[in-house]
Amino acid sequence: MQLTYRTIKGVTIAMLSGSFVRTRVPHIRQQLTEKINKDTPFIVLDLEQLTFIDASGLSVFVSARKVARQYEGDVLLLNPTPAVRAIIELVRLQHTFSIYADESAAIAYFTSAR
Repeated sequence: MQLTYRTIKGVTIAMLSGSFVRTRVPHIRQQLTEKINKDTPFIVLDLEQLTFIDASGLSVFVSARKVARQYEGDVLLLNPTPAVRAIIELVRLQHTFSIYADESAAIAYFTSAR
C-alpha cells in the first residue's frame, strides 16, 4: 500500500495504490489526518490504483472526512476500481461520499466550493 500526494489548484490529490487492509490503517489514517488542516481541507482520494480495501480501510476515509469537515472542507473519491466500488457500495458509502470519474470535475467542485 502506497500513499502519494500532489496538489492542483489548491486541492490535494491523495493517490492510494495497492491493497488497503487493517495492518496499514494506523499509518495511513495518521498521514491523511495530518495532511488535512485549515490550509488544505479539500482532499480527493484517487482510488484508481487501489486493488483492494477492507472495512477498516474504509473507516480511514470516514475519519478523514470528519477531520476535513472540522475545517469546512470535504473528501471526495475518484476513480474507484470495480472491486473497490463494490465494497464501497456494499457498505453504502456511496451515499456518504461524492464519487467522481473525472479528476478535473472533482477539482472544479472544490474550487467552486471555496
